[in-house]
Amino acid sequence: MICYKCGQETGWEDSCPACGADMKIFKKVVRISNSYYNDGLQKAQVRNLSGAIISLRQSLKFYKYNIQARNLLGLVYYEMGEVVDALSEWVISANYQSEDNLAKKYIEQIHRNRNQLDTINQTIKKYNQALIYCKQDSKDLAVIQLRKVLSLNPKLVKAHQLIALLYIEEGYYEKAKKALRDAGKIDTDNTTTLRYLKEVNRCLKEKGKEKKKKNDDLISYQSGNETIIMPKRFRETSMWTNIVYLIIGLVVGVAVTSFLVVPGVQNKAKQDAKKQLLSTSDQLSTNGQTISGLNDQIKSLKTQLEDEQQKNSGVAEQIASYESLLNAYGLYASGDIVKTGEALENIKRDDLSDSAKQIYDTLNGSISDSYKEALYNQAYSAYSKGDYQGAIPTFQKLIGMDEAYRDGSAAYYLAQSFRKSGDLASAKQYYQYVVDNYPGTEKARTSKNYINQEQ
Repeated sequence: MICYKCGQETGWEDSCPACGADMKIFKKVVRISNSYYNDGLQKAQVRNLSGAIISLRQSLKFYKYNIQARNLLGLVYYEMGEVVDALSEWVISANYQSEDNLAKKYIEQIHRNRNQLDTINQTIKKYNQALIYCKQDSKDLAVIQLRKVLSLNPKLVKAHQLIALLYIEEGYYEKAKKALRDAGKIDTDNTTTLRYLKEVNRCLKEKGKEKKKKNDDLISYQSGNETIIMPKRFRETSMWTNIVYLIIGLVVGVAVTSFLVVPGVQNKAKQDAKKQLLSTSDQLSTNGQTISGLNDQIKSLKTQLEDEQQKNSGVAEQIASYESLLNAYGLYASGDIVKTGEALENIKRDDLSDSAKQIYDTLNGSISDSYKEALYNQAYSAYSKGDYQGAIPTFQKLIGMDEAYRDGSAAYYLAQSFRKSGDLASAKQYYQYVVDNYPGTEKARTSKNYINQEQ
């Protein structure tokens, strides 16, 4: 134990051998801190992570040098997807105890994995973007971002809770319940999750009551092997009663037809005959004028047809852009980043509406880095196998998007592919780009040698 006054090691003595400070109360404080640590450890073992956080924070309030409690708190944060909070606790722990501390091992493991750091950074950006969309009342875009967040970090409890909240607001209670159950698998007793789940169950219960109320006006009974469903107010009548109703209906129908329908039909026939006669005489007198008018109409219709054909070509392009956007969204949902990027390349952004442009921008921003990485891996794989002609178009597409991708590696391997396929003239411009923009690197020295050899 370290003395709170002079900082010297005291063991478990009642007083500090160096400065004589009374350690009785201090030892009691440390015991309380250890008690809270044990409580937090028990809760963490049964996945009551939010309860474990409360106990471990309380432990650190009593004794901030409790390294075990601080390291465990970092692990709990990491398990809930809160990697930044976990790193903060481990860094503090490493500063308090630099030797024989597991926190340093945890930090090194994360720092060695560059992809994990990139994933953490993307997760934070996309989650913050989802919050912005929520404030702008763009719930669909927020759901897209949150799905991407959960695909990168499925343990992020607050992302499960936020997407469940959006589902509740839109009335998708079953989807909300599934999201909350996923959050419950990570943190069993999270009060926010339980509160949302209680609301979902209440809404589903009310929905079930409304459905049951609609069926209250129906009764059913079994007739042989068949179930008969009928209204409660239905009452079977005898055969003679049905016959009387049929006769009364026929009499009423004949009366209505005789007194109302027939005279009206006769008058209408006379009026139609008069109109037809007048129309025929007018038509005979105006045939000459009609012919010249029809010629003018033909010319006008031809002009309108040409205009409509031009408009239809523009509409066809817009439809193609929307179809490509829908196709890209479907491919994105299935996780095919390369095909999603290819579909987005076929879209003319100016042909889209404002809301469609937002979806296009969101998809494009979500896959931009992954699409570039996939193109690079695809092209480099072909290059490694000696398929230089197959690697060239993919490298060219990648450079068209980002000429400096991977610190010039894409441009360098494109030059190598051109050279090895026999096209030295095309290779030279990319070798020169590497030499000009990345001097002092191995790629630049190699590129300069090839340029000098060619000269």
